[in-house]
Amino acid sequence: MNSKKNELTMRNQTMLSLVGKQELGDMLKPMIDEIHLFDSFVAGTTRLEDPSVLKRVMLGDTLTLRREVNKFDEFAIVMFTADERKLGYIPEKDNVIFARLLDAGKCLKAKVSKITQTGSFVEIQVGIYLVDF
Repeated sequence: MNSKKNELTMRNQTMLSLVGKQELGDMLKPMIDEIHLFDSFVAGTTRLEDPSVLKRVMLGDTLTLRREVNKFDEFAIVMFTADERKLGYIPEKDNVIFARLLDAGKCLKAKVSKITQTGSFVEIQVGIYLVDF
């Protein structure tokens, strides 16, 4: 132990060398647990400003969830694709608990579990996950 008070001492340099070149996110990945909370669908796909986003969505894609100030729904949560394109919303009937979790600083995401096209209508089903560290 170092004799100087409040000074850090490196005791195990081999351990530091294992993590020294990695990003913090890369080091945490093995400790991340995704907890499946709920199955739902993407609402609002017929009102998208850019409907071409529907053609790019693939089975297994991960979607980012973010709260939105919305005059129609105080608990609105928008779903974005990996390239930050708006895909739609968590349905209003399902979003209250997820909005409260996001407001409390929890990390949620959605994964595309099924895509069904009927005529020009595209239904995208998703699983909603809590990302736990």
